[in-house]
Amino acid sequence: MTDADTLTAARPSSDIDPFSRENVLAPYAWHQSLHDAGPLVWMTKYDVWGTARYDIAKQVLDDWETYGSGAGVGLANFHTEKPWRPPSKLLEADPPEHTPRRGVADGVMAHSRLREFRPIFAEQAKLLVDDLLAKGDIDGMEDVAKPYILKVFPDAVGLGPDGREQLLDYGNMVFNGFGPLNDTFAASTAAADAVVDYVMGCCDRDRLDPNGLGEQAYKAADEGIVSNEEALFIVRSMLSAGLDTTVYAIGNVLSCFADHPDEWEKLRADPSKARNAVEEVLRYDSPFQSFFRTTTRDVELAGQHIPAKTKIMMSLGAANRDPAFWEKPDVFDIDRNAAAHLGFGFGVHHCMGQAMARLELQALVTEMAKRIERIEITGPAVRAVNNTLHGFETLPLRVVAA
Repeated sequence: MTDADTLTAARPSSDIDPFSRENVLAPYAWHQSLHDAGPLVWMTKYDVWGTARYDIAKQVLDDWETYGSGAGVGLANFHTEKPWRPPSKLLEADPPEHTPRRGVADGVMAHSRLREFRPIFAEQAKLLVDDLLAKGDIDGMEDVAKPYILKVFPDAVGLGPDGREQLLDYGNMVFNGFGPLNDTFAASTAAADAVVDYVMGCCDRDRLDPNGLGEQAYKAADEGIVSNEEALFIVRSMLSAGLDTTVYAIGNVLSCFADHPDEWEKLRADPSKARNAVEEVLRYDSPFQSFFRTTTRDVELAGQHIPAKTKIMMSLGAANRDPAFWEKPDVFDIDRNAAAHLGFGFGVHHCMGQAMARLELQALVTEMAKRIERIEITGPAVRAVNNTLHGFETLPLRVVAA
């Protein structure tokens, strides 16, 4: 028996299904089980490796040469199965092909470029809070998260006003597609043709505001850095990277503070803590739960021999509560330095929309902290069913003016 055979025979295993309805609705119990099973665990339901450990997840995300994205960043292994949609030219590509495209995307979404949107986000947050306080009783998703993000983000990219609600349907389909092609995925693809047609059409240069961020990708094509086709797909990637995750994040922000009124009082006393508070929400109740990589060569990781072309699932939600890395990980504390969380991924494939998301979230949280005394849960919240995202479908709340 070879050393590799010995390692394989000794491997810890689990029959957990991370994508069952029960587990996507309430992930933290199975996160703990996966963590306790070992640093790297063979997941028998899908024949992939999985980890709930922060250090291993970060190591895998940071080493694209060994753990590639080109074979898909979801459960599907493009070495052995046909993708359900054309692979992303950004997310599901590795250097060197990935490098010029990602350079353009990072330039478009750079924090220095996005600063000009800060006062716009702040003004839209003010108008939204005006409306929330006039209503009092609200739904955190329908009255806060969706209208705010469907206004500020497409405006910034340069999309027209019509049909924006289809962006949420598109994102729901894309993120479900990172899991198995189960009933959840099938339900999200019911209107796939119409949604994809809308998204591809709204990314066309002729349909974009020439002053928006999307136009910047096409200017890179004018300079020969990328092709026109690649520019279109960069704009499309902006829409999938910067919308649904931020919508879910806002719902999680509202839920966290409704459940932890002492932390809300802390923020109200010092709204400058909004930035820290946002990072803690992204750690404590991560809207983006898992990502996959595929080994490009035989490798040993956490004492296990893993052959080339093997999938590894990183449970980012679990890693963000790993007690080996975080002190009191199950405690929500806005004074914690949570900047090292993996909620936006890590390495060359980190979320391209993270700078935009942070600015949007900080603007909204700051405005709410200045003007809302209390956020109260008024009825049963309903979690959304999604193979990758963790958030709410409905979130009944009452907001009380300061």
